[in-house]
Amino acid sequence: MKLVIFGANGPTGRLATEQALTEGHTVTAVTRRPDEFPLSDARLDVEGADVHDAAAVDRLVAGQDAVVSTLGLPYTKEPVTVYSDGMANMLKAMEFHGVRRLVCVSSIGVTPEHAPGESFTFRKVIAPMLLKMGRTLYEDMGRMEELVRASGLDWTIIRPAGLFDTTDPTEYIVGKPRTPGRFTARKDLADALVRSAVDHRDADEIVEVITTKGVPSYASVFVKEALHIGKKG
Repeated sequence: MKLVIFGANGPTGRLATEQALTEGHTVTAVTRRPDEFPLSDARLDVEGADVHDAAAVDRLVAGQDAVVSTLGLPYTKEPVTVYSDGMANMLKAMEFHGVRRLVCVSSIGVTPEHAPGESFTFRKVIAPMLLKMGRTLYEDMGRMEELVRASGLDWTIIRPAGLFDTTDPTEYIVGKPRTPGRFTARKDLADALVRSAVDHRDADEIVEVITTKGVPSYASVFVKEALHIGKKG
């Protein structure tokens, strides 16, 4: 299968690219910094492009079997448009070239709804703090989701929780909003992205990917995000 992955140089994008290549797929990895991309393979094409560039996005979508978006930014107080603007260009290119399958990363932060059984402290203290720090990101992810849902394409929106790193994928949960759980291993998110794109899972659905084993404390994960040490996606 031929996949184009936008945001491929982020932590999740690299993992999804690596997994797709391992499974024998052909991947076009799109990043603004192609010289920094660490992977190489006979079936890998690394392309330098910005998703705000409609012509570049159009060129890269042409001839693909599926489009995967792992665009991500660290928390910022500045206005964010990369998710919605980038997705608008992807959708336009997909429609023009007849590419139907789209899988994209969003976040559980898009919705203020809490999972059943969540603690009082998390609902009243931790979650409001995180939503405030990520407000501009989540607002633009929400705009992106609206575009995707209205596209008429064969789409899946995947929302992870707090991202952290593991060595291997786990027996993670894929569920509808809101699935109980605070964390998502990037390995699990990458696996879910590839499975959704290749195996056509959860078409026309918003799903959450939740890791249940070996998770860290939410303090250690979210302090990294707040300090811009970690990156979304």
